[in-house]
This record gives sequence, C-alpha cells and structure tokens, in this order.
Amino acid sequence: MDTDYPYDLISDPKELARLGEWNEEVYRDFLAYREGRITDQEFRNKHCVKVAIFCLDMTGFTVSAIRLGELESLLRIFDVQRVAVPVLKNHGARLIRAFADDLVALFDSPDGALDAALETNQRVRAFNASKLATPFPAETCIGIGYGEVFSIGPNLAMGDEMNRASKLGEDTARGYEILVTANVRQALNHREDVVFNDQHLDDLPFPFFSVTLQD
Repeated sequence: MDTDYPYDLISDPKELARLGEWNEEVYRDFLAYREGRITDQEFRNKHCVKVAIFCLDMTGFTVSAIRLGELESLLRIFDVQRVAVPVLKNHGARLIRAFADDLVALFDSPDGALDAALETNQRVRAFNASKLATPFPAETCIGIGYGEVFSIGPNLAMGDEMNRASKLGEDTARGYEILVTANVRQALNHREDVVFNDQHLDDLPFPFFSVTLQD
C-alpha cells in the first residue's frame, strides 16, 4: 500500500500480540483489512457475536484508600468479587473478568444479565449489613448492554454496546443503581417484574434507562 508516512510501522502480528490487547489472529485480520484483502463484513462474520454485557464498578475506591489505607481498600474489591462471582455463575455468565474495581461478565441473553444484576445488588447490600463488611464497604454500580460486539480482547467484547455498558456502569450509575441501554430495554419488554425509567444526561450521547423492581 502506497503511503507518504515516513516512519516505521509495526506489521508483525506476533510482536503486536505481545502488547496483550489482541491475539495474533486478530492482528493478522486487522492488517488484512487495512490492506484490502478482507472486507468489513468478512471481518465481522469471523469475529462478531451477540451477547449481553454486564459491567460492574464499585463506589468509593479512592476515598476508601485515603480513609482506611491501601490494603483495606483492596479488600473491599475482594469482598465484592466473592459476593458477585457466584451470582454471575448461577445466572449463566459465559465469561467473567476482573480489572481493578470492575467486573465484566457476558451472558447469552439480557434476562440473565439483569437477573444477575438484581441479585448482585441484593447480596452486596446484605453483605454490607453483616459483620463481615469493612467500615466503609463498597456499593455496586451496574451497566448492561446488549447487541453485536467483536469477540476480541481480554473481555471478548469490544464495540458500541460494550462502550455504552461500561460508560453506564463505571461513570454514570450510582450505588446499587442498574442502568441499561436502549437495546436492553427493547429486548426486555416482556419483563413485568421491573420498571424501566427514562434517563437523560447532557454528556451522554445515547438513551439509557434505570431499572427498579416493580412494587
């Protein structure tokens, strides 16, 4: 491919894979797409899946480190993981990954993701009310997306719905709040046990909804 870029570019998939973001096959396919040897649709046919994405963040990580010390702050993450992982497994999570104070899980359906979110909040509340909790326990903030994503990277989910779910869980949801994308809302129209509440933030360029249990 002709280019006027005067500097070196890494083009060895094996070397790129050492960065830990994608594997060699994905890097080979990126190069093939850039060089016109495969189409956008061919790349999607090979690497895309339709999943529900559960993104959990925890409140107060920085404040807890200041108030309680670094180790106690890390133990808050440990506690939430111990509570949440059995719930995610019980509701059929096909993948569970942890990074810092985040948990990401993938489900075949948004029903499984929502049920896991509702039960996770319930169990974390119960844990925080018990004698096992630290003096400044973590609360859970959950975002859920649903749709086609690229099954690549450490979480095997990269794309628009992953980005939206992450934004809702990590940056937008408050303690014990569950926020979902429009795709999730549409897919769960049949649910009569929950209420979807329209939400709006000026700095979020997409619609989203909070989920509460039906009274």
